[in-house]
Amino acid sequence: MEQFISVWVRDPRIQKKDFWHAHMDYEICIHTNSLCFTKKISCVRRRYRDFVWLRQKLQANSLLMIQLPELPPKNPFFNLNNAQQITERMKGLQKFLELTLESNLLLSDSCLHLFLQSELGVSQIEACASGRTHYSVSQAVLRCGCKLQRFHSQEDLLETSHKESCDSDSVR
Repeated sequence: MEQFISVWVRDPRIQKKDFWHAHMDYEICIHTNSLCFTKKISCVRRRYRDFVWLRQKLQANSLLMIQLPELPPKNPFFNLNNAQQITERMKGLQKFLELTLESNLLLSDSCLHLFLQSELGVSQIEACASGRTHYSVSQAVLRCGCKLQRFHSQEDLLETSHKESCDSDSVR
């Protein structure tokens, strides 16, 4: 059986802290049969700066042995209400993940797996990946309580109304 890894970046949501502070986050969904992944189906939410952190971490962990794909550029005039800008950013983030997941070297990186399949924040990902937590990478991924149906195509994933997210308090 041929292995596959499908990844989608979708469902942008504005997260408001208060009147002056807001950011956009995106749902990252994985569907795979690859032995590299603990869970075969998962969804998590990440924001653009989390992707920037991931790229820097992967570059440092790979010891510059490979050239990482680029992220969509940071736009100082990014408008949370501009559908075209949001769509272009989502496409760029998805392309980044698709190209990243093609690298066998990067597929062995614990930070990548925690980023894609756990609700841990970046500092918690770093601690877990370096063994400074009471739980392992696999335990962090498995504790993410996503309840998802099987997706057969990107259209199935985009059309589904089942959008349960992981319980972010499940791993601390």
